[in-house]
Amino acid sequence: MSGASPAVLLLAAVVLGGTLRAPGGSPQPDLDNRKHMELKMDQSLLLIHNELPGTDLIIYWKSERCYQCLFQFLVNISHGRKPGKPAFASVSVSTQHGSILQINNTLEEREVCRLEYKFGEFGNYSLLVKHTHNGINEIACDLVVNKNPVDSNLPVSVAFLVGLVLIIAISFLRFLLSLEDFKYWVSKAINSQETDHLINSDLGSPSGADPLTGDPQPEAQCASASGHRLRCLDTFRGIALVLMVFVNYGGGRYWYFKHSSWNGLTVADLVFPWFVFIMGSSVFLSMTSVLQRGCSKFKLLGKIAWRSFLLICIGIVIVNPNYCLGPLSWDKVRIPGVLQRLGVTYFVVAVLELLFAKPIPENCVLERSCPSLRDITSSWSQWLLILLLEGIWLGLTFLLPVPGCPTGYLGPGGIGDLGKYANCTGGAARYIDHLLLGSDHLYQHPSSTVLYHTEVPYDPEGILGTINSIVMAFLGVQAGKILLCYKGQTKDILIRFTAWCCVLGLISVALTKMSENKGFIPINKNLWSISYVTTLSAFAFFILLALYLVVDVRALWSGMPFFYPGMNSILVYVGHEVFENYFPFQWKLDDNQSHKEHLIQNIVATALWVLIAYILYKKKIFLKI
Repeated sequence: MSGASPAVLLLAAVVLGGTLRAPGGSPQPDLDNRKHMELKMDQSLLLIHNELPGTDLIIYWKSERCYQCLFQFLVNISHGRKPGKPAFASVSVSTQHGSILQINNTLEEREVCRLEYKFGEFGNYSLLVKHTHNGINEIACDLVVNKNPVDSNLPVSVAFLVGLVLIIAISFLRFLLSLEDFKYWVSKAINSQETDHLINSDLGSPSGADPLTGDPQPEAQCASASGHRLRCLDTFRGIALVLMVFVNYGGGRYWYFKHSSWNGLTVADLVFPWFVFIMGSSVFLSMTSVLQRGCSKFKLLGKIAWRSFLLICIGIVIVNPNYCLGPLSWDKVRIPGVLQRLGVTYFVVAVLELLFAKPIPENCVLERSCPSLRDITSSWSQWLLILLLEGIWLGLTFLLPVPGCPTGYLGPGGIGDLGKYANCTGGAARYIDHLLLGSDHLYQHPSSTVLYHTEVPYDPEGILGTINSIVMAFLGVQAGKILLCYKGQTKDILIRFTAWCCVLGLISVALTKMSENKGFIPINKNLWSISYVTTLSAFAFFILLALYLVVDVRALWSGMPFFYPGMNSILVYVGHEVFENYFPFQWKLDDNQSHKEHLIQNIVATALWVLIAYILYKKKIFLKI
């Protein structure tokens, strides 16, 4: 990599306020780029030198994560006015993903060179476009690092290590408490009493768990005489909920804690389907318990409808994101949403189970004589309806004609697909929402705007995707049936969880061809594609398998601290949405462009909700609807 002359580098240092290093030379004094060049989070500074005499350049840019995207204009650079004095242009470039730069000759509109590079946050770079020494017609584009970037991922690593140390310390303390002598000494100093008897219900017996969330209901204890409530479900729900709170609060403003712009998975894309999955398990287990107590199906149907209605109303009225657009009015209210989808999904799955479920025979539970695949064969009628729903999703997605768009389009629109379908974001999914709800009632700032620069509203919780959330919840129902039908048979439960994990994983491999963008049906959270459902369900079965083994069978972990928010999920979710912008969950940061400060704020806010859930658990306060 060859460099520019010392005079040019010195001039650039003055212009940039940065440290430019000539090959073999020493760095020049620099000023803070962020203060003097107004760099924002996830940006770096790029100084482009045009050393081609008499040639104007135009620079285009796109992210390497943007699939089949058009290049976007970045900057024009005229040629130098005097021989030996290049022209300069300074621009900010994104550091979230790798960048592809294309340098074109303005006069001939031909590509001079192309560069792929992953810039670092708050770094200072120079791109030298010049003739090589070998021949006047050969052009080289060399990149020089003037000032090293910061390690923006360091705060995440530190937070992870701190959390790991805390877990090890708590585990060691629990080990000490398991020792009789130490336990006797502590019990004399501290007289504590567990409140686990409040929730000592057993799966499959009459349960006081809320059919939606699994939260306990003291007025209707549903316990068997022989056991205690399995904690793996509440722990899993709590893990999903805590992650959901963290990413909703910003996740330190890291891109991998935000939703994927279109195809693919990030951490933020994992939590909602897991919550739906556990909701399905809770619906089956609690409903089975209530029916075993002799509760009227008609009365239970009324409760199901009322809870669904309340969830939808809370989602539309209380946690509607369109409040940020001004006072909420019907003209602009967002109709779909997270709680709205939960309400509809809960209603469909609960009604299916209420209408078609067959009681688990007592000999199956007590004598462990459950026939092979009883958990599946007993649900053949529900499976037929679920497969019918999935057929409707496939038919509408791939066969419904969408004006101005190719039939079966699954792309993001915008600048994707070389800009040919700019207003076709989501294909049939958006078209159905637009027809039935109207564009003003959809999410106005979808994640596809980040990379694909889409301009049409699109709702990731829309009507068509709700079909696959029902499928996800029904797979959760299957997990609940396994836990109940094979209760006490640890080996059988683990085998069946493993089998489901493998089958769903293989389906995902077939649908995606193990590719992010080139499969038959890519993994896509915005569409809630069937491959997204099978992939996340495979993960869910694996996690539930591990939690069941570690938490309930081996008792190596009690599920703390995730168990507490898992027991009060509706309160935590609604509370974190309503009080998001209030102290102590948010405060003014000294440096609003610092990942570290955002990360600390978001971790503190999330930890506060875990603490609130713990206090409410100890006070025996559980929110139910």
